[in-house]
Amino acid sequence: MSRFCIIPARGGSKRIPRKNIKPFHGIPIINYSIAAARDSQLFDGIWVSTEDREIAAIVNKYWEDVALVVLRPDELADDKTGTQAVMRHALTKLEAGWGDEVCCLYATAPMVTPQDIRLGHTCLTKTEWNPTYAFAVTTFPFPVQRALSRRSDGAIWPVWSEHADTRSQDLEEHWHDAGQWYWGRASAFLREEQIYAPASIGVPIPRWRVQDIDTEEDWIRAELMYAALVEGGKRLT
Repeated sequence: MSRFCIIPARGGSKRIPRKNIKPFHGIPIINYSIAAARDSQLFDGIWVSTEDREIAAIVNKYWEDVALVVLRPDELADDKTGTQAVMRHALTKLEAGWGDEVCCLYATAPMVTPQDIRLGHTCLTKTEWNPTYAFAVTTFPFPVQRALSRRSDGAIWPVWSEHADTRSQDLEEHWHDAGQWYWGRASAFLREEQIYAPASIGVPIPRWRVQDIDTEEDWIRAELMYAALVEGGKRLT
């Protein structure tokens, strides 16, 4: 049985153009994910799945002896293609065995650590009830039950009016996907089994190391968070 890391990195991101190779603190952001995968010392192979020749060139330039490129067709690189389809293509092309352990690691996860990746693998393989997937989760910073809706004219009202006056400390804590990595068996990815399901185990990551990067505002926030970690002596290596 082998362990593989696959990093999806399409070239056509629209909200942040060229997001997967945009410089983050001076180097292409994908480099952080590849470095974390390498430093975890878990993988028999690290592959970057892309349709983009520039992304492939950057991977080859920086990581010639570490990561290989898996070219995917353009139809698997549009806005509507999900991660599962990309993983299935890569695993099929690489002829991964059904029992192999696979980590899908996002290219825009500069605060992921090798320790996180190892912890995810441990949770997948050592949990007694044998989960299908293990992936990073973190808590919402504010109770979701106190969410508000906002009309186009600015009017506000509670989504769940029954909780409008409930104290935040009396509300159940909720979690969300940290958007960093997903461990699973190759068989689960090949069958495109649902990740958000009771058969998956959530691996807690602290909020101060989680930032989804979908907008320019997200990018700025992520760079500030990373800088604060470095300056505070908590550099992620």
